[in-house]
Amino acid sequence: MKNTDAINAFLALGQESRLNVFRLIVQKGDIGLSPGQIIEKLGIPNATLSFHLKELLNANLLLVERQSRHLIYRPNARLVKDLSGFLLENCCDGKSCLPMTSTKKAHSK
Repeated sequence: MKNTDAINAFLALGQESRLNVFRLIVQKGDIGLSPGQIIEKLGIPNATLSFHLKELLNANLLLVERQSRHLIYRPNARLVKDLSGFLLENCCDGKSCLPMTSTKKAHSK
């Protein structure tokens, strides 16, 4: 993945409504959602939603398919996977990464 592709994805997700739209669509996976379903769930006005969907499409975070009269939006799983790999590519100095655990010390009063 190129830096510019990652930057475009992060810029698109850097706005709260777009992040909420993307997360909702990701929850539906391959089933996807129509704009009407997104509006129903998030209460975003139609014109505003169209703008946000366009931005997510331009960042290649979403795929869209026409089904009859409806557009169905799905997450671009490949890009999400590539983006995760891009972020973790140089993680932990090339060693296997272990989940971070926090140790809490008991404080006595």
